[in-house]
Amino acid sequence: MKKVLSIIVATVMLMTLIAACSNNSGEGSSNGEGEGAGGKQKYAIIFKNTGNPYGEKEMDGYKKAIEELGYEAILKAPDQPTAEAQITMIDELISQKVNSIAIVGNDPDALQPALEKAMKAGIKVLSLDSAVNAKSRLVHVNQADPERIGRTLIQGVVEMIGGSGEIAILSATSQATNQNTWIEWMKKELEDPKYADVKLVKVAYGDDLRDKSVSETEALLKSYPNLKGIIAPTTVGIAAAGKVLTDKGLKGKVQLTGLGLPSEMAEYIETGICQWMYLWNPIDVGYLAGYAADGLVNGKITGKVGEKVSAGTLGEKEIVQDGDGTQIMLGDPFKFDASNIAEWKTVY
Repeated sequence: MKKVLSIIVATVMLMTLIAACSNNSGEGSSNGEGEGAGGKQKYAIIFKNTGNPYGEKEMDGYKKAIEELGYEAILKAPDQPTAEAQITMIDELISQKVNSIAIVGNDPDALQPALEKAMKAGIKVLSLDSAVNAKSRLVHVNQADPERIGRTLIQGVVEMIGGSGEIAILSATSQATNQNTWIEWMKKELEDPKYADVKLVKVAYGDDLRDKSVSETEALLKSYPNLKGIIAPTTVGIAAAGKVLTDKGLKGKVQLTGLGLPSEMAEYIETGICQWMYLWNPIDVGYLAGYAADGLVNGKITGKVGEKVSAGTLGEKEIVQDGDGTQIMLGDPFKFDASNIAEWKTVY
């Protein structure tokens, strides 16, 4: 009898030990050892706001990279493009003990306390598309050289309007880092004496919301009856402006260029409302950010200048200086016009 009791006690103790080990195995830490469903590392991305086709494509690319690497992707975006809404999501992700947060910042500085809190918790933070300040992240993933974007947009619209006349810019939010950087380079390009007959009359903000972008475009046309060109360096804004110019029958009277999704801008390019516009592949921006996040979490990179990021199908990318921080550049802006839009509109 004593022997039987001893066996029973030993069995119970063994089962208790196994259960305890099982319960602890999925907890991990948030510095590269945290695990999500099925024991996978958890990688989060926060875009600016919901309902943005560009953002949806960017998050698709991020998800593709993360799942390609065998991890769990968490995709988040607030209803409104505000820093406050993103801060709430950052706090939620800290509680979830994710391994990494990649963020498209709605404000370069307001997110700093929340992102520093995340980094102190061992979470690897990076920004993409719209940067947060250097103290708030380890590295930034940029679509293209900001100077090339800004100068190219001015060169494009000036060619369209024949070298003289009033132009306006329809931006996203007034705090958007990427938009503001491009606009500064546009203004620098306009300082060249060859643009003496070109006047920038207004920088309007549609907040990356379709209805507000429509209203801002209509206001520009009303306030500046001699307006000859609009630059919209935002996919939401350029599509909204294209619709307004179409509805008002202003083809050839007010020129339009900027940064747009081929799938959304095809009809306006095909009808001549927009002769050409530019962009890069947002899927690739997100994809590159996914591989950069993996590099940070698993110690392949730290975010320092000169380090190389192995980015799957995109090949190897080098980390370069970016003001007080560092960045990884995807490539140059690409021109979409009537000669190639039919090919690209089915891609993204």
